[in-house]
Amino acid sequence: MKILRLLLFPFSLIYGSITCIRNFLFDIGFLKPYSFQVPVIVVGNLSVGGTGKTPQIEYLIRLLSDKYKVATLSRGYKRKSKGFMLATDADNATTLGDEPFQYFKKYKNIDISVDTDRKNGIEQLLMQSTPPEVILLDDAMQHRRVAAGLTILLTSYDDLFYKDFMLPAGNLREGRKGAARASIIIVTKCPNNLSDDQKKSITNLILKNTKQKNGKHIPVFFSSIAYSDCVYNDQETKKISEIIPLKKVLVAGIAKPKPFFDYLQQDADEVMVFPDHHQFNDSDINKLKKLAENNLIITTEKDYVRLQNSILAPSLFYLPIQTIFQENGQEFDALIQEYLEKTIQKYKRA
Repeated sequence: MKILRLLLFPFSLIYGSITCIRNFLFDIGFLKPYSFQVPVIVVGNLSVGGTGKTPQIEYLIRLLSDKYKVATLSRGYKRKSKGFMLATDADNATTLGDEPFQYFKKYKNIDISVDTDRKNGIEQLLMQSTPPEVILLDDAMQHRRVAAGLTILLTSYDDLFYKDFMLPAGNLREGRKGAARASIIIVTKCPNNLSDDQKKSITNLILKNTKQKNGKHIPVFFSSIAYSDCVYNDQETKKISEIIPLKKVLVAGIAKPKPFFDYLQQDADEVMVFPDHHQFNDSDINKLKKLAENNLIITTEKDYVRLQNSILAPSLFYLPIQTIFQENGQEFDALIQEYLEKTIQKYKRA
């Protein structure tokens, strides 16, 4: 791995130079972002995939949707449609992308939209008869054409940004200095036994790699993934305690599936791993069907929305996850609420 990184490092320098120049042009105002008269919260990362953006977006939806009219705007990765789309009952994972469709299935009281052009997507949302009061931009840390009011940067505990390198030698989409644009930083997917000393050490290293804003450090939080004690499909619910002893097939097409497998896998289980956002074809589905025989097939929630209408449906279940803060969750909630209240009041006075 070290040899491969050394071989790829010159290409990382080229890619890093390009992103650095682009960010510099935005920083000095040569390239100007677009601002909107609505609070915009970005959830993103510096690296490619696997930091827990989807459960973090869902956390914000649950936090805000009872008080505000919320909309999410995603790029709709690997969807087969084009341009702006506002989710309707006619849509599926093919037209929206797996993550937006997952939001749509779970949260019927908010607007779910997709557009690779985030500026155009926000403009289209604001033209609706009842425009949103809050817009959540999914995976938009590098989408600097839109001026975000608040940016939440996620960095995974097992792949912290300050230890990483630029693509293709590492996983970073932009340099470590990009973290200084964050309003809040969350270390995600932390082990539940993470000690206070470990948190302090990580926090210090994060702050060392980020500049102060207005004399204050960027607040750092630590979160974990909590798995449900049940698996679900559109017709049934089964308790984890009941299915763990059973022989089953575990399927994942996500960036970092190890925790999913660790939570469910027993010696007799079969495991199939696919790339992140994998589009399951007939061959994949037939292999899964043959492998499972009459046993249960358990997959992730994101994979389920791409498989639910296949021949696997009767034996297919998904395992939901949520993000939970290890401590100071109320402080995080208060920062979000404070930003929204101040911003909405400012726009009302304008």
